[in-house]
Amino acid sequence: MAARVSLKLVIEELDALTDETSAYLNRETGELYALGDDEAGLVEDGIDPVGMPEWIIDEVAKMREVLESAEWLALPTRFDIHEWAIMESFARSLADPDVRDELSTALRGKGAFRWFKEVVRRRGIQQAWYDYRTAALGRIAIAWLDEHGVAYVADADVLPEDPAPDPGIQRTAEALE
Repeated sequence: MAARVSLKLVIEELDALTDETSAYLNRETGELYALGDDEAGLVEDGIDPVGMPEWIIDEVAKMREVLESAEWLALPTRFDIHEWAIMESFARSLADPDVRDELSTALRGKGAFRWFKEVVRRRGIQQAWYDYRTAALGRIAIAWLDEHGVAYVADADVLPEDPAPDPGIQRTAEALE
């Protein structure tokens, strides 16, 4: 019987992704593993760990297992998550029209991510943004886990209350199919 994975840990893994990393889930054990593109490239190129320290040999074996075993599934990447759509949805969800308009304006043009985060900081709505983004990542994680038939435990307090699912977030989940 396959293990149930912690939804909270999957969300944390999605949150920690960078453009140069991928995360994997072992469908049998529930183990999560992050792997950098450079590391994956070394394994795919057939690195020979002979003569390397023991910990590197063990790590190369683990990376090879993750990349080659059907038990390991690649989680959505940062490119699958569509951060901009989540930010736009958050902006539209706000009741204060001044803040909503300022965030919407920040999302236009060059430096949108930086300007958006600056407005969030200046307006003192960091926690609201963090909660909204966590909930969006949670919905993406749930859609992905359901799609792959992976059982999960919905850890307490992992999905803060947020407005009804937004079409932009739904597009993100649908893009994973």
